[in-house]
Amino acid sequence: MRSVFTEDADLYDRCRPGYPAQLFDVLTAAVGEGARVLEIGCGTGQATVPLAARGFAVTALEPGEELAGVARHRLADYVSARVVVAAFEEWPLPPVKFELVVAATSFHRLDPAVRMIKAADALRPRGALAVVSTHHVAGGSDEFFAQAQQCYERFVPNAEPGRRLPVTDEIPKDPEEFHRSARFSPPEFHRYEWEARYTTDQYLGLLMTYSGHRAMPHSALDQLLECIGQRIDADHDGVITKRYLTQLALAKRLG
Repeated sequence: MRSVFTEDADLYDRCRPGYPAQLFDVLTAAVGEGARVLEIGCGTGQATVPLAARGFAVTALEPGEELAGVARHRLADYVSARVVVAAFEEWPLPPVKFELVVAATSFHRLDPAVRMIKAADALRPRGALAVVSTHHVAGGSDEFFAQAQQCYERFVPNAEPGRRLPVTDEIPKDPEEFHRSARFSPPEFHRYEWEARYTTDQYLGLLMTYSGHRAMPHSALDQLLECIGQRIDADHDGVITKRYLTQLALAKRLG
C-alpha cells in the first residue's frame, strides 16, 4: 500500500496534517542542536522541514519519487538537509552513525522484522529513536463523524458496524516492541492533542491521501465521498473540526 501515497504528491502535501511544535522541542532537548538525523519515510516533508529549521543535519528517506520531489522543493533553503529516494529496509547504512532516527507516521509501514534492529544499527550508542504516530480521537465535530460512519457502513462492505472514535486514554502506550528488540531503553511517551478545521473540499482531499480510500473501487469511493460531502455541507455549514492525538515514543539505544 506504500505506493498509493505517491500517486498525488501535491494533494498529500496540501492536505496531510503536520506535527505540534512541542514535539520538535522534545527532540532537540534529547539530542542537542545540530545533531545528525535520519528520517524514515519523510513524505513531502511535514516533519523534515521543522527538523531542518531547528538546525539538524537531516538525511530523509522517501521511497516515492514524487513525494521526495516535493520534499526537496520545500527543503531548498536548508543546506543541511537532503532527501534520498530509497526504502529504509533496503538503504545501506553509512559508516557514520546518527544521533537521532525519526519515523513520523511511517514506522507502522516498515517491515516488523527489520525496523527495530536496523534503526538501532543506524544510531550511535545512546542515540535516540523517535516513533511518532497520529490518531483521530473523539472530540471536534463528533456529530459529523457519527454521520460519516453511516456513510462508511453504506458504501464500504467491510466497514465495522457502529465504530466510534476512541478517547485519548484508549490509545495504547505500547513499549513492547522496544523491549522485545533488546536494543533500546524503555521509551518515554509524549502526547499532544490538537484540532484542525476543514472545509468540505479540504476534508475530502484529506480522505484521498489515505491508502485505504485510494484503494477502493472508483464507483464506491465516489459515492462515499459524495455522502460525506453532503453531510458537511447540509448539516455543518461546510466546515468540520477533527481532533488529533500525536504521540511520540522516544527511546535511547543501549550500548
